[in-house]
Formats: sequence, C-alpha cells, structure tokens
Amino acid sequence: MRNPTISERRTGTTAAGAPTSVPLRVLDEGARLLQSGGPLPGFDVYVVGFHCAKGEPDFQMEAHHFCRVVNDDLLQCVLFDGNTRDANLIGVEYIVSGRLHATLDPAEQAYWHPHNFEVLSGQLAAPGLPERVERELMARLLNSYGKTWHTWHTSTGAPDAGLPLGDPKLMWSFNREGECDEALIRDRNEAMGLDTAGRRESRRTLEPDAEPQHGVDAMRDDFPGSVPVPGVRDADAGSPDTGGPDSDDERA
Repeated sequence: MRNPTISERRTGTTAAGAPTSVPLRVLDEGARLLQSGGPLPGFDVYVVGFHCAKGEPDFQMEAHHFCRVVNDDLLQCVLFDGNTRDANLIGVEYIVSGRLHATLDPAEQAYWHPHNFEVLSGQLAAPGLPERVERELMARLLNSYGKTWHTWHTSTGAPDAGLPLGDPKLMWSFNREGECDEALIRDRNEAMGLDTAGRRESRRTLEPDAEPQHGVDAMRDDFPGSVPVPGVRDADAGSPDTGGPDSDDERA
C-alpha cells in the first residue's frame, strides 16, 4: 500500500515498444499470483537524491533508490527515475559502511563514492519517514560509500532515451555546495514537497560524527567555484597519486 504522504514522482521517459498485449497481461498477472515471494518485496527503504557520472560533471540526474538492508554494513539498492509503477529501472547501487570500505584495496575503492555531503547537505531525503526516523537513517548512512552503475540514461531526454543504450556509467556523488544543478534540486523539491535547507539544518548534529572520506576531492576541479561544507573532508588530501577509474590524478 502506498504511503499517501509520499508525493508521486513520475518518469519523464516512456519506454520504447508496443503497448502490453492482453495475453502478456494475463501472463504477468498469473506470475504475480503464482510466483510471488521473490527478493523484491524486501527493497523497502526509499531514499531520493542526485548522481553525476564520474568525470562528467554535466551528466546529472535525480535517482530514486529502493534498498534492502542486508546487514549492518551493507545495503543493496535498485534505482529508478521515479517512484511510481511506470518508473524505469536505471541502475543499481551497493552501499557499504566505512568499516567495510576500509577493507578494500585502493584500486577497488576508486569505484566507491562518499556519502557525507549527500547526508549533511540535506540533498538526500527519505520521503514518508518522520523527521526523527529519517535523521536516524541518515546517521546510519553517514561515513558510508556507494558503488553505483547507471545502465539506462533516461535523464538525457534524447530521442533514443526510451531504451537502455550504450555503456553503463559509473556514478559519483556531489561533495560541495554548488556542484549539483540548483534547477535539478528545485524541480524535485517542488514536485515532492521536500525541504533541502530544513533537512540540512536538522542534520547539523551529525557533523561531529562525520569522518574524512576518500573520493571527496575526486571531481573538485570539475566544479570551479563550489564551496566546501562542514563535516565533508577528503581523507586523501595531500596524498600521492594512487590512480583509479576515470581518473588520472586522484584517489577516489
């Protein structure tokens, strides 16, 4: 049952293909009745935020995450371009704690983006949760990392966006004010009744628990004029080059 406090956010992209035929509708309904009980009903944790492609600062989009808690150190999420039944599946994200991330070698760490700015800026929201519960969720996500691949780039609005074409993209997080397109934030907030500034203010109490993270500065030079925020620091600031995907001179 849908939570009536969560505003609908519909996809802007219609998938290519003919309308669903009656025989396929019957098969789909039969599968729903006889083959339920799979893993998807457990993906109940819902958060919405913004991604950009690593190394492509202008490739930005809104992403709706539906996540399953695997354990204290791991969540796995399916990503959509909206939160209604007609939303398109655009990618996946795995979220690990800072503790688990620290066990990865530097080459693997370069695929994982930091989450502290998303949490502390108020840009990441969990619609439908009471403020206190949402803040507790954000406290759990503080110091975590995500490995995200988008396979369907519906946000481009291109004529061929109705199909998942081309290469998947490794996505990254925003890590300073002024990196995410303000129009993108405003459009989501107005459509869903979300208050980024209010969330940022309520999460200031989390700042003392924020640890330096790898990857905060990975795209710093791609966003001239962006402004650091309290609690978001790069763990590798001033360290020598260790390399990484889509990066010639930083550790992510």
